[in-house]
Amino acid sequence: MRIELTVNGRHEAAEVEPRLLLVHLLRERLGLTGTNVGCDSTSCGACTVLLDGQSVKSCTVLAVQADGAEVTTIEGLSGAGGGLHPLQAAFQRHHALQCGYCTPGMVMAAVSLLAEHPHPTEEEVRRGLEGNLCRCTGYQGIVDAILEVARTTGGAER
Repeated sequence: MRIELTVNGRHEAAEVEPRLLLVHLLRERLGLTGTNVGCDSTSCGACTVLLDGQSVKSCTVLAVQADGAEVTTIEGLSGAGGGLHPLQAAFQRHHALQCGYCTPGMVMAAVSLLAEHPHPTEEEVRRGLEGNLCRCTGYQGIVDAILEVARTTGGAER
């Protein structure tokens, strides 16, 4: 099947098998390897991207389901000058990563969370991240980073 979509602001067209997962289109066809494959079962959230502004686990979305959609990956968050998105910078400041494997999915989930709840409580942040697992950090740095961005920018927007 031929699909067309916008990925990180760039128009893309591809011939895909109907069973191809969005995560594999992003990684293998488009070279956007920031989106990680963790579990292939929606358990970990390492593959989280934004699909028309909503966070989705791209390991359970078929590429054909993204036909005509706008997809944002971790690579699409950087500013015009290539600088870090406020959430990426806050994750760095708060040591909200260790191995880094979950970080792209965690940041993308946080972008979506802050778009929906610009001023979340700590409990709302924790609940909003329930679908994303981190086996290294203990989450406090992640929560602190998200709360900092919510306080300083009113959400994840630049």
